[in-house]
Amino acid sequence: MRSVASVSFGKDSLAMLLLLLEQNTRLDEVIFYNSEMEFQAIYDIRDRIKPVLEQRGIRFTEVKPGVPFLYNMLDRPVNSKKNGFHLGYGWCGGSCRWGAKLKTRSLDGVALDAGIHYVGIAADEPERLARLEAPKCSPLAEAGMTEADCLAYCYARGFFWEENGIRLYDILDRVSCWCCKNKNRKELKAIYQFLPQYWERLKGLQAQISMPMKPYSRKGVPYGNVFDLEKVFEQEIQVEKSGSSPKGKRRRHEQSR
Repeated sequence: MRSVASVSFGKDSLAMLLLLLEQNTRLDEVIFYNSEMEFQAIYDIRDRIKPVLEQRGIRFTEVKPGVPFLYNMLDRPVNSKKNGFHLGYGWCGGSCRWGAKLKTRSLDGVALDAGIHYVGIAADEPERLARLEAPKCSPLAEAGMTEADCLAYCYARGFFWEENGIRLYDILDRVSCWCCKNKNRKELKAIYQFLPQYWERLKGLQAQISMPMKPYSRKGVPYGNVFDLEKVFEQEIQVEKSGSSPKGKRRRHEQSR
């Protein structure tokens, strides 16, 4: 019976993989879906793990989308009831998680004949766990490991997801694709402030997508466009540097349109 593990090399799936290896659990194959839009730290950890798998005789399979992510995002002809004909699916996230669907379909396709399919879902993710169906199972849940436990487990073993001298999990809730629309305001501000190389790429995408990345507005004025977000973030950072407090709580004015 073939056993496989889907590993994104984020904190939960890496903790799962390390746990399986340390327990000498039978594992025939590790599958990684490469959207080509991951943080560099993800690729760095992948490259550290591959030799370990090779030493143990565990097959490593890297799956990529049938067509480039950016083609689907920017150039694919789309004809929808809501928006008519246009090019590209646009930002991935929210109600339009086209990238996640492609990822799940690709991973499940490779693991189709597996008797056991290990997935990295933590013990404190009850909704995701409730959706699991055999042959998928969660070693993390069985071990009672929460998301916080997973991060600490990886840190204790020397995996830190560092870029620009910063641990990504210190500034981001999730180290998912850097262009994910689901990134919250705090994460986006952190990317602008500490990871400028990704912020420049976000601006490059926004220049080609008419829809704002986020549905933010303040006092009725939208600012969810990446270029507008940059102006707002820069103003806030300057206020923070000066030590003065902005009038009122900015969060009160941040509403989804």
